[in-house]
Amino acid sequence: MQRERLTPDRIRRFTCPNDAKQAFLWDTDAPRLAVRATAGAKSFVFEAKLNRQTVRVTIGDVRAWNLDDARAEARRLQTLIDQGVDPRQEKAERIAAAEAKREEARRVEAPALEAWVAYLDARKARWSDRHLADHESVSTEGGETRTRGRRPGESDKTQQGALRPLLLLPLAGIDADRVRAWLEDEAAKRPTHAALAFRLLRAFLSWAADRPEYRSQVQADACAAKVARDTLPKKAAKDDCLQREQVALWFAHVRQIHNPVIAAFLQTALLTGARREEVAGIQWADVDFQWKSVIIKDKVEGERTIPLTPYVAGLLASLPRRNEWVFSSPTAADGRLQEPRIAHNKALTAAGLPPLSIHGLRRSFGTLSEWVEVPAGIVAQIMGHKPSATAEKHYRRRPLDLLRMWHVKIEAWILEQAGIEAHKEAADARFKVVK
Repeated sequence: MQRERLTPDRIRRFTCPNDAKQAFLWDTDAPRLAVRATAGAKSFVFEAKLNRQTVRVTIGDVRAWNLDDARAEARRLQTLIDQGVDPRQEKAERIAAAEAKREEARRVEAPALEAWVAYLDARKARWSDRHLADHESVSTEGGETRTRGRRPGESDKTQQGALRPLLLLPLAGIDADRVRAWLEDEAAKRPTHAALAFRLLRAFLSWAADRPEYRSQVQADACAAKVARDTLPKKAAKDDCLQREQVALWFAHVRQIHNPVIAAFLQTALLTGARREEVAGIQWADVDFQWKSVIIKDKVEGERTIPLTPYVAGLLASLPRRNEWVFSSPTAADGRLQEPRIAHNKALTAAGLPPLSIHGLRRSFGTLSEWVEVPAGIVAQIMGHKPSATAEKHYRRRPLDLLRMWHVKIEAWILEQAGIEAHKEAADARFKVVK
């Protein structure tokens, strides 16, 4: 083993012989320190024994380290050896800690959108398709070409989601002041969308605050209730609903809609009291014409079974069977009806009736049912409302036949107000299908 006191000049003159892969020049001041020379480089190395095993650690290139620092590092490494610590493990832990620190710094500076994507991935299995679509809508980048629903004067490009500007900030940058300023701006332009975005943001931040990788970045008061209360307009309860005297006009003009699928959809929505997406989501496999029942994909309970009343049965039987969807559309990407509102609004205008949303048809079913003096629990079970009393929740589970008895009465009364002979219409519809 070649050993002599290292000096800068000796290090410069030291080379690896041509017939060797490497050569070592050991220091006398720091006995475990050496210069290792290879064909193209020289570096300071430390070598010692630990548990009878040779431990060699590269300190660094001789051009980057001065001799005094290399000796100090060799002595530090020897101290670790004396303590029974493997310097290689210590170095790996140091590198890992530095990498973790860099990763934490990157995460802190990264846009909150990264955490948002992780949130959606973690939670979407528990959400309905509609709830997931709401999250995607409020965070969308926008700028895509509109395919439907464009109003006169509107851009042909989709809008940026309300939450997108906030999600482009670091998570730690979403504080109460920034949320307030954002909410004031959004509420002035689109209050309903802003209110939805605020609720989804609050749930997201609550999730992030419970995750160790995001906890330190979340501002606890970012979505304080006072922010929404002071900024968002008071939400007025909607009361659009068909009155008894309006039923005949509504049916007369809805039945004149040229698209039979939309006409049937609107009438089915009114006569079942189901939600818009529940009606649109009915598949042929859900309809039992023999035992007169329909399975509804319920957003609350998962699914519920309701009676298939005579007139609605006729409506459904008359529809074309293009695919698995009852209310199908040959132009829609997923094959089912997407936008019945345009035709409905035109029918309302032609009839001289006030504005009525698709959800207003559900409200109309519940209101018109009172004319038949139906027990409230019956209507709630047909519509898929949560039980509102202990007796309803725990002691009332009405069989389908009992629901059918009342549902048929409700349908017959509504059709009577519309001037429609229900049994004749149902028979005509079935005849058209057979024919």
